[in-house]
Amino acid sequence: MIELFAQLQRRDRTGADCVADNGICPNWIADNFDRYVSPFWEHVYLTMVSVGLGFAIAFALALLAHRRRWLVGPITQVTGIFYTLPSVAVFFLLLPLTGRGNTTAIVALVAYTLLILFRNVMAGLDNVPAEARDAGRGMGLTARQLLWRVELPLALPEIMAGLRIAVTTTVGLAALAFLAGAGGLGGALFDDINFRSNVLVAGGLAIGLAVVLDLLILALQKAITPWTRAAT
Repeated sequence: MIELFAQLQRRDRTGADCVADNGICPNWIADNFDRYVSPFWEHVYLTMVSVGLGFAIAFALALLAHRRRWLVGPITQVTGIFYTLPSVAVFFLLLPLTGRGNTTAIVALVAYTLLILFRNVMAGLDNVPAEARDAGRGMGLTARQLLWRVELPLALPEIMAGLRIAVTTTVGLAALAFLAGAGGLGGALFDDINFRSNVLVAGGLAIGLAVVLDLLILALQKAITPWTRAAT
């Protein structure tokens, strides 16, 4: 019993020394991991909602520009301006309009996804082989049928590549959402950015989230484009 008590004291002292020395402290991480659960799911929510809305908007704009080519330039310029704005400045500029919370963060994050997603959808549609379109017309397909049955399926690899880039980019930018009062892993990270264990857990969860989402989209891409595997 005395020996067990001495071991516990040594372990507690070692953990305290580790924290004091700003080291990587497994005991501290295990005891405090629950503090990262809520920020993690907030980060997931911000990422998924922002990318989902951004994809819906960019996809609609791309379909419109695909039929009315004069819109490609203006849409690219406007979305390019959104993309080049400093992220921290955008969060603060939106605060007077949308207030603190998820709305401000999501509006900013959606704006940053538009250029990536729009350009990739357009690239996918533009790279559809002319002979595939000719074959579709020869089969009597209307313009709408040609789009949904021929052009979009063949454009899927480029579209999914853009989605992967948008997701990983948004995971990183969402770390700044705490500036708008939206939470996320960024808040947990900056709460104690000088403590290595805290940075390891918060940063590691963000990186892990980006990797997992990227792999999920890649798996989805392979599932819905079986002809690319056959060609390979």
